[in-house]
Amino acid sequence: MIGTTSPEPRLQMLPDAPLPIPEPSRARRGWRGVLAFLGASWLNVLGALLVALVLFAAIFGNLVAPHGPNDINLLERLKPPSGVHLFGTDDLGRDLFSRVLAGARISLEVAAIILSISVAFGTFLGIVAGLVGGLVDELIMRATDLFLAFPALILAAAIAASLGPSLSHTVIALSTVYWPWYARLARGQVLSLREREFVVAACVAGASTPRIVVHELLPNVLPIVVVQASLDVGYAILFTSSLSFLGLGAQPPTP
Repeated sequence: MIGTTSPEPRLQMLPDAPLPIPEPSRARRGWRGVLAFLGASWLNVLGALLVALVLFAAIFGNLVAPHGPNDINLLERLKPPSGVHLFGTDDLGRDLFSRVLAGARISLEVAAIILSISVAFGTFLGIVAGLVGGLVDELIMRATDLFLAFPALILAAAIAASLGPSLSHTVIALSTVYWPWYARLARGQVLSLREREFVVAACVAGASTPRIVVHELLPNVLPIVVVQASLDVGYAILFTSSLSFLGLGAQPPTP
């Protein structure tokens, strides 16, 4: 209407945008995963305690052992378990509990070396075979089939016997037996990953092959390889003790 004034426009205050919530660090997410795993069941807690106990005994066993693992006392031969000798003594009077603690450390060290060599070598060959393909893939896979055609323990015993009885030769023999499994596992993962969108995008962006392997393939291959390695720790220790029982591994008086 004439003579009326239009109302002044009012400024509408926009609500403050919420501040971005910082994502938890990788270490914090890892601890949350550990706590969630332990809280899922009391069996998880029991298993974690048993593993921690074994690791503690293997690492600090020499410090808590009541006797030296190779101390001979012929006056204490073949004693039953007691307060002085928790596991008794052997035919030379050596304390069996002390030898078990010392042997646990050696067993875990040997298993760690065997799996480190096998995982590194087998994963490298598996990634190369799956990424390159063609004749290279065929040669690597036929070599793995050659090793997998023989029973693992028999092949390891043959290799250790040809090299000579010693703990280091046992490590070489078992590393030779274990790497084909990781090569096949890594190759299968690479074959399923190399056609995925993020790998294709990295190729289109001009990323080099080493960069694709390190930043795109390895983060997806390593978790499965680590899980398999954790399952193989017990088998590596069992095979090492089996070869030592046959006289091809650790030699007396090694506990």
